Parts: sequence; structure tokens; C-alpha cells
Amino acid sequence: MADELPHVDGVEHRYVEVNGTRIHVAEAGPGDSPAPPILLLHGWPQHWYMWRRVIQGLRAERRLLAPDLRGFGWSDAPGHGYDGETFAADQIGLLDALGIERAHVLGHDWGGWTAMLLAVLHPNRAIRVINCNAPHPFVRPTPSLLAEAWRSWYTWLLAAPGLGRRVLEQGWITRNVLSHGNVVEPFEREEVEIYFERFGDPERADAAAKLYRYYQRAFLEGLTGRWRGARLTVPTLLLFGERDRYISPRLVRGDVPDNMRVELVADSGHFLVNERPDLVIVRAREFLSWPAS
Repeated sequence: MADELPHVDGVEHRYVEVNGTRIHVAEAGPGDSPAPPILLLHGWPQHWYMWRRVIQGLRAERRLLAPDLRGFGWSDAPGHGYDGETFAADQIGLLDALGIERAHVLGHDWGGWTAMLLAVLHPNRAIRVINCNAPHPFVRPTPSLLAEAWRSWYTWLLAAPGLGRRVLEQGWITRNVLSHGNVVEPFEREEVEIYFERFGDPERADAAAKLYRYYQRAFLEGLTGRWRGARLTVPTLLLFGERDRYISPRLVRGDVPDNMRVELVADSGHFLVNERPDLVIVRAREFLSWPAS
């Protein structure tokens, strides 16, 4: 497995000790900018590299921090903590280690779920949040939503003990999801391999499998109303590609909490950040404006 980091102009790399785990961070933009930094959080089966076009669009004006979640990319895989709450706590630890009091958060997929939990559990640390193609924790289960559960077929495969890790190491599911979850084809073959090859490490394949066992638990917690009493006080924009094959748009068409605005994107699938980086850049400039109220 290749350990060499892919090159992106203007990006520097560092490793930060966070909650006992060494976290890799790709960083770009003016470090002395008075504007709050933007934390960029990736999803599965990707890592920091998924943000490269957004980084190129924003690095001249904003400080950008794109960490790899624990167990992914070039961050350590400690064997535990592969869940949304721990991912959110890791981001707080990262901000603490870098001396950052508050930041904007822009996340996709698991990074979007992490951004939402960060806003709910640590509202004093998040200024504004943009969540791309990930559900929010306030979804109310309905029969029509449950009928859409077929879209998540791959999650149950990945969560299967033993089998999930082997499937990830073999690579077909990573290639399949990246190739079939889009309206256009945003990934070149070389980029797909950059994502897949990280799961050649058994510890990282195991991390993703355990994350999807957490998904099963989080799904049941959502059905039983774990987040029913929680409040979202952080202004949030939910960008959602309507032609997502893996997460139903029905999840965001119903009631949404106060402080959340939903924008459905008709010409995009699941990998919105890669299909429409231009839109993400524009919305980041508009919604994550500075100074922020």
C-alpha cells in the first residue's frame, strides 16, 4: 500500500495528537487570516483529498483544515472510537491543539453527520455548518422513509463481522459506490485508486467496518427518538444532491429544525462535493461569511 500523500497545490500536511490518536491534517490558506477557519470533514470511502477542488477555490481567502477522521486516510487507526460522537470530539480536540476557539464546519457524508453532532453537542465551538448529503439527527421515521432503506444495502454488508473488512480490502465495493453514486462521472480512475488503496491496510478496513456497525446502532437510535429533545442552535445549511442513490432525499424533504435551511440540488448525486465543487465553493463563500453573526 502506498503511503505517499497525493499532491495538491498550496496544501501542507501535519500530524496532531488528539485524544490519544495521531490525526493527519491537510492545511491550506492564510494562517494569519482574521476570518475563522473552515474545518472540512470527509466521508466514506474518501479522505481529505476529496476536498482538493474546494481547497483550490477557497485557499486564497480562508484558512482551511481538512483532517482525516480516525481510522481513515493517513490518520492513525487505534481500533476504537469509530462513531459520530467520537469523531466530533476529535474535532474539538484538534481545534484545542491548534489554539482555535471556534470554526465553521463543512462536511460530507460521515463528515456531514459529524458536523451535525458537533453543532448539537458542542455548539459553542461551531459558528456555522454546511452539511452535504448526510442526514441530520432530527429525522422523524415514517413508513415512506423506512421503505427507502434499500438504498443502504451496502452498509449492512460492510458491518458484517469478518466479511465487511474482507470486502473493503478487496476493493470492489469502494469502486462500485464511487462509480455509481453520481449524475456525472467526477472521479478519474487514479483518484478512485487513491481512495481504495488506503483500505488495503487491514486496520483501516476494520475501522470502516466498525463505523458501519455504529451506523446500525445510530439508525435504531434515530427510530427510537434519541435526538428528539436536542436543539440545533448553530445556523446550518443542508446541501443535498436529489439523485443520491444511497441516502434518500425524503430524509430532508420533511420537517427540519429551526436554524436549518435545505437546498436540494437537482443535477447531483451523493458525491455532491466532487460533482458540484463550484456550487459548494459559492455556498461556502455566501453562508460561511465573515464576520459571522
